[in-house]
Amino acid sequence: MTQWQVDGSGGCGHLGDLPVAAREADECEDCVREGSSWVHLRRCLTCDHVGCCDSSPRRHATAHFHASSHPVVASGEPREHWAWCYADELILVPR
Repeated sequence: MTQWQVDGSGGCGHLGDLPVAAREADECEDCVREGSSWVHLRRCLTCDHVGCCDSSPRRHATAHFHASSHPVVASGEPREHWAWCYADELILVPR
């Protein structure tokens, strides 16, 4: 399991609540269902939902955060190793 830390200064109150490491993702579940397209993929570290980034037309990862209050997503892109805490607005990196 990946342990995360804040990239830079500040504190994230959600570091202890992250149950899974991000895996690469193949598709935005919501975009596939709607027939829309995505740019980059983000995986929810609470429930494993895969959504598209805010550069994508439908911004499903952020919509998932607002609907679920699951605070942290990680990049689902190959060779990218970072996460974003929506609640604290902080970038997280592997320890």
